[in-house]
Amino acid sequence: METQGYGQFCPVAMAAEILCNRWTLVLVRELAAGSTRFNELRRGLPRMSPALLSKRLKELERAGVIERQPAAEGLHEYRLTAAGSDLRSVVQTVGIWGQRWVQSQPSLRNLDPGLLMWDMRRNLEVTPMPRRRIVIQFMYPELAPAKRHWWLIVEPGMPTDLCSVDPGLEVDLYVTTDLRTMTAIWMGLTSAGAETQAGRLRLAGDTAIGRSMQSWLGLSPFAAEPKRVAG
Repeated sequence: METQGYGQFCPVAMAAEILCNRWTLVLVRELAAGSTRFNELRRGLPRMSPALLSKRLKELERAGVIERQPAAEGLHEYRLTAAGSDLRSVVQTVGIWGQRWVQSQPSLRNLDPGLLMWDMRRNLEVTPMPRRRIVIQFMYPELAPAKRHWWLIVEPGMPTDLCSVDPGLEVDLYVTTDLRTMTAIWMGLTSAGAETQAGRLRLAGDTAIGRSMQSWLGLSPFAAEPKRVAG
């Protein structure tokens, strides 16, 4: 561990020695959300270097929070142990506190299209959608061309797929907005309907899928928690 320890017998201090290194708690968040492969964890933590991710995984393994298991093709998966699973409620509580008490505007300066779309893919609710393949293209016109277009592909009985390169499939719904607006919707600070009425969110294509967007959109798991601080 990077810290020298707090030198206290308090359980809070002892837990902090494991969990309070930079990136550790958000790494646990990703593991609790279901990411198991190294590259999946990198997609959820795009600003964390591969070397630091590897280091933190080893630290959590030594602490008994995760275990590394062999997977197909010579790869490995990282799974929460019983001790790690106990941290799900900790992550939930920290997230609720952040949603309630951390101001929104600083959060909305941390914009990342890849991370946003990855989180949307992970939390997408497929039940309101027709039982067929659905392709939704998101367009952020203000971004550089390489980060401007994203596709969510929903197949019945299959994990939702996310593409940043045109998959060559017929698109059912086009969603055009700016990244800040889409992030605010994902965070629960506004809604798809409100942003459509304001002209900041434009939908084209299948009107039924568009009308139900708020019900299937993969929002933050903390989006329903109301803010208790202004700004």
